[in-house]
Amino acid sequence: MTGFGKARVSVPGKNISIEIKSLNSKQQDFSVRMPGNFKSKEMEIRKMLQFSLFRGKVECNINVELTGESSNYTVNTELVKYYFEQIKPLLSSSEMTPEVLSTIMRMPDVMNSDKDEMEPQEWEDLKKGISEALSNLVDFRSTEGKSLFNDLIARIIHIEKGLEEVKEYDPVRVKNMKARLSNSISEIQENLIDKNRFEQEVIYYLEKLDINEEKVRLTQHCKYFRETLSKEGEKGKKLGFIAQEMGREINTIGSKANDAEIQKTVVLMKDSLEKIKEQILNIL
Repeated sequence: MTGFGKARVSVPGKNISIEIKSLNSKQQDFSVRMPGNFKSKEMEIRKMLQFSLFRGKVECNINVELTGESSNYTVNTELVKYYFEQIKPLLSSSEMTPEVLSTIMRMPDVMNSDKDEMEPQEWEDLKKGISEALSNLVDFRSTEGKSLFNDLIARIIHIEKGLEEVKEYDPVRVKNMKARLSNSISEIQENLIDKNRFEQEVIYYLEKLDINEEKVRLTQHCKYFRETLSKEGEKGKKLGFIAQEMGREINTIGSKANDAEIQKTVVLMKDSLEKIKEQILNIL
């Protein structure tokens, strides 16, 4: 969801710059800053943002720079003084330098217009600029998305390799478990136990530590994650749900394995999964 887009349009008497940036967020969280006489178009601008960006914390800043060809604007000198007093403690000098003044002049409502609304042609030009900035932001996201896709696939491959290691070592684990049980049985005096009941308990114990179902489900979850990641459209929330299910299976394998070698592999799989969860926050 992270991205940045910028555009600039020229209209009679002024240059308008549009900057749009987006950050991660579970919801739609849009804010728009613009000159006062643009406020009547705020809802339409928000609709343009929502249509293109779907989700995320989005900031849209629209600034106007006068070119000297128009007399429709006046400077709100009191507001300029107010802004300067607010930032003065942050400056190394108490004088208003040209650089400071230039910054203040771009702050909200410093420039007042004798027009309450935009001219129709000015609005059309502004819409083109917003569309261009959105397009640049989407391109930025797409470039970042390709890198993110490759990283997530690499993490899934790591989990799948860990799962293959678990599958390869599982027969050894079962063999070792049976050997430990056999040794324990040989140490118990036969006349002190009920053989039938004891065999039932052994079978129950082995079934309780069986991880075949978890291995199958984790394999399917990895496959489904790949398929979902390759689809178009919004998929961040779905990938998050799949990652949660993967985590459950990995945790269960670790708790049921009762084997040091498998638990080492599980720790590495968990590490890859946590990085996947972090990266999913960047996906729409």
